[in-house]
Amino acid sequence: MPIDRDKALANAPAVGESYYGQDDVILYHLGLGAGVPATDPNELEYTYEKNLKVLPSFAVVANTRGASSSMRGFEGLDYNPAMLLHGEQEILIHKPLPPEAKLKTETRVKDVFDKGKAALLILETNVSDGDGDALYSVRMSLFLRGEGGFGGPEGPKPANVAPDREPDGVIERTTLPQQALIYRLSGDKNPLHADPEFASMAGFDKPIIHGLLSYGLCCKAIVDDVLDGDVTKVAGYAARFAGVGFPGETYQISYWKEGDKILFGAGSKERDGAKIISNAAITLRS
Repeated sequence: MPIDRDKALANAPAVGESYYGQDDVILYHLGLGAGVPATDPNELEYTYEKNLKVLPSFAVVANTRGASSSMRGFEGLDYNPAMLLHGEQEILIHKPLPPEAKLKTETRVKDVFDKGKAALLILETNVSDGDGDALYSVRMSLFLRGEGGFGGPEGPKPANVAPDREPDGVIERTTLPQQALIYRLSGDKNPLHADPEFASMAGFDKPIIHGLLSYGLCCKAIVDDVLDGDVTKVAGYAARFAGVGFPGETYQISYWKEGDKILFGAGSKERDGAKIISNAAITLRS
């Protein structure tokens, strides 16, 4: 059956409960490459319980345990899982993330757009803490390839386009050879990021880095180098997955300061700037 937009939007939210602790936060940060140098005071704030701070991008893995965030139970979304492609990721931070929290989640179909050859599904998860206060929201944009042509709206044009001028700065971050093996312990154990044989079947010479690892790595780079390590300045973060990264590569992150946003994109230094992240923006808290 084709995508049924009206039925998909009419689904009741999927609710769940979850939690995370300090070890989950530290493991996530290590998966992004935090802790180099290991005794640096700024890096210890990511990797040691004393004065532990939480990167806003941790929101994408925070409710891994027990939360109901699957879209397989939603009616009106009949598609081949093998044809799914994670296109964009956005988080809205309602208040700074604590080092540990109990979570209540509600996941819903926010919208479905018709892109011709694919359907673009927007899933939104709203998360509150143990006191019932809104903590953060996560929006995933997922391309369901081969499911377009159902007659829905086309959807908005790409946002956060970088200005036509030289960047205000370029940050370099070199990933570890084992980077994806560490990051997968935060919840995404797709063999594409660990198994050479599986990666070969998918058309890659070797396992690739998780898109959300690249997402978090860029967030940390901007927070550290542009926001002086202040995670509380981030009110939102959106990015498009423009390509893939490989363990051991150096990311070149070009950024532009534009009003209350920091726009940026990331490419591979070793592959002549091949795009990894594009149309990215961190929105600053006013």
